[in-house]
Amino acid sequence: VQLQASGGGLVQAGDSLRLTCAASGRTSFSSYAVGWFRQAPGKERELVAAINRNGGSSYYVDSVKGRFTISRDNAKNTVYLQMNSLKPEDTAVYYCAADYNSGCPRSVLVYDYWGQGTKVTVSS
Repeated sequence: VQLQASGGGLVQAGDSLRLTCAASGRTSFSSYAVGWFRQAPGKERELVAAINRNGGSSYYVDSVKGRFTISRDNAKNTVYLQMNSLKPEDTAVYYCAADYNSGCPRSVLVYDYWGQGTKVTVSS
């Protein structure tokens, strides 16, 4: 499966962005869990949110709970990350990744397929 992340940009603190992860390829996208990761300069890549294959279960890192929402539309082979009330500390390159898994895997090591990343910059 190939993943294409988009939707990043430069915004001010308090603004919103919606990231999109579009999947393509011959494999059924609905068989994959999807995670959104981010990596800030000088920091390790961290999981922000994950969603299971049918959208019935999700996970969020504590720092984004109540502000970010992950969702998916398997008919469109797409996963979204709605980011509200953005903070300067959310500034990072955001990546989507997919894993052939029925749960919500949290480890970066588990995900097999990665998009190219989209940059989010939040100014104060």
